[in-house]
Amino acid sequence: MKILTIFAALTLVGMTGAAHNLNANMEQYAENHKITDGNYDKPLAVKCINGTFVGKKAENIISYKGIPFVGQQPVGNLRWKAPVEFTPNDGVYEAYNYGRTPVQSPGDPSFEYGTSEDCLYLNIWKTDEAKAEKKPVIVWIYGGGFETGGTADPQYDCHNLVKENPEVIIVTISYRVSFLGFFHLSHLPDGKDYPDAQNLGILDQMMALKWIHENIAAFGGDPDNVTIWGESAGGASCTLLPLVKDSQKYFKRVISQSGAPAQMRSPEQAIVCTDNLMKELGCKTVADLMKVSAKELEDAWTKLYGFYQVLGMRTMPERDGIHLPLNPWEAYANGAAKNIEFLQGCNKDEMNTFLGPIGVDGWNGWVTGRKAEKLAQLTDKEKALVESYCNDIRGESYEATVRLFSQIMFIAPQIRLSEEQAKAGGKSYTYYFTPESAVPLIKAGHATELPIVFDHPDINDLSGRTYDPAFCKTVRKMWVQFAKTGNPSLSADMSPDGKAKEWPLYDLKDKLVMVLDEQDIHPAKESELKIVDWERTYFLTNYYMP
Repeated sequence: MKILTIFAALTLVGMTGAAHNLNANMEQYAENHKITDGNYDKPLAVKCINGTFVGKKAENIISYKGIPFVGQQPVGNLRWKAPVEFTPNDGVYEAYNYGRTPVQSPGDPSFEYGTSEDCLYLNIWKTDEAKAEKKPVIVWIYGGGFETGGTADPQYDCHNLVKENPEVIIVTISYRVSFLGFFHLSHLPDGKDYPDAQNLGILDQMMALKWIHENIAAFGGDPDNVTIWGESAGGASCTLLPLVKDSQKYFKRVISQSGAPAQMRSPEQAIVCTDNLMKELGCKTVADLMKVSAKELEDAWTKLYGFYQVLGMRTMPERDGIHLPLNPWEAYANGAAKNIEFLQGCNKDEMNTFLGPIGVDGWNGWVTGRKAEKLAQLTDKEKALVESYCNDIRGESYEATVRLFSQIMFIAPQIRLSEEQAKAGGKSYTYYFTPESAVPLIKAGHATELPIVFDHPDINDLSGRTYDPAFCKTVRKMWVQFAKTGNPSLSADMSPDGKAKEWPLYDLKDKLVMVLDEQDIHPAKESELKIVDWERTYFLTNYYMP
C-alpha cells in the first residue's frame, strides 16, 4: 500500500464520510476580530461570560462561529496542557468565521480550512425568534478516528438541520486530535509536568460543555436539557464523557453513531506511539518536543500513523485511571451512566467504508497485519473462535476480514454498550442502519448516514446517491425528538410519512433494536437480525481497538 495511493483514494472517496471534494463548499479561513467602534448588528449580539459575540443571519437562522471556549489557547508553553478555563471579558467580538482546525495529518476537508494549535472554538446555530421557554440543546462532536476532523467541514454546517427543526439549538465543538490531543508523555524524564496529555481531547470537550452550560441560556438554550451527539470518534467520545468525573452535570442524553467505549487504548499502547515519534524526530524529552514546530510534528506523524495515509488508527483516548476508567465496560455495568439516556447504534457494513476507497488489495494488505496483532492478544480458544467465525463467511477474499473488523471496531461494542446500560437499569434506544451505498464495495458502511442526519443530500461521496427524503426526515425527527424528550418514538402526526414509529428500549430479554431500513423503519429482535455473534465475536470487545 503506497502512502500516496492510499491518500489519493481516501480523499477522493471519503473514508470517514467527511473527505468529500476537498474544496467544494469550503469556506475560506478568515479571522474574527474584536469590534471596537460599536458598529455591529445589535440584535445579533449575545453577551456571554467571555465576551459579547455577534453572529450572522441567513434565512432566519443565526450562526455564531468561532467562539473561544477557553481563556487561553493551547499554544506555546500550553502545548500538551489541559485547557485553560474561560474568564470574564467585556469585549465585543465577531463570530462570523470558524476557528482554525486542530493540527493533524492531511486528508479531512477541515484541514483545507487551515490548521493551528490555536483551535479551541465552538459554533452555534439557532432560529431568529423570541421564545419564552428555553430550547433543547444538541452538541455535535466530530469523528475522524481521534486523528483528524474539525468543525469547518461543510458536512457539519447545521443551517439546514436547524431550519427544519427550529425547536432546538445546535452547537459544534472543536477538540485537539492526534499527537496534540492524545499523546502519552508521563514516562519521559520531564513528563511529570504533562499529566493530562494522554486525554487532552476529552478534556477539551469537557471545557466546551462547561462553556455551553454557563452561556447557552443567553442564546435561548436550556442548560439543563443538553444532548451530546457524535459519530465514530465523536460517538465514542460521547460514550466516554459520562465516565469523566463531574461531567454529567453538563448533559443528560447521548446520541452515539458507530462509537462506543471500545475505542480506547492502554498506556502501554500509547507509549509505543510516543516513542516511535520521538525516534523519528530525534527527541529524548518533552523539552526537545516543545522545540519542534507543529508542521514538523505533523510531517513525522503522517509518515508513521497518518489516518488517510497508512490507516494508522492508533490514536485513542487512554484508559489511564485518572480521567477515564481502566475498565469502561465495568463502569457502565456498575451504573456509572445509568441516569444518562442513550440513543446509539451501528451500520450494517461498517468497515466497508474503509475497503471501498483503498480497494481489495489495499484492504488485504492492511488487514493482514492488524489481524495478526489482534490474534496475538487472544488465548488459543479465542483464536479458534475467531478463525471459526471467519471460515464460516463465504464470498470474496476480503469478506471475512471486513466483517470481522466491523465486529471488533464498531458493531459488537455498540451492542455491548446497550447490554451494559440495560444491566445497570439505564435506558438505551438502539438502532441498526441498513440502507446501502451506490458506491462499489461500501454497502451500509461507516459514516454513510451522515448526510442524512445533517440534511446534506448534496454531500454524498460515500453513498453515491440520495436517500429517500421521507426516510431521511424521519431519522432526523427521531434524533431531535430524543433530544427534546429522551424518547425517539414518533406519533403518527409527528412522523413525516404519517405512520407512528414506536421505538422500544433495548432490554436483556428481547434485545430489541430499531432497524433503520430505507423503506420500512421497524423494531426487531437482535436474534432475528444476527447483528453480533455472541460466542465468536462479542468477547472481542474486551480487547479494545488498537
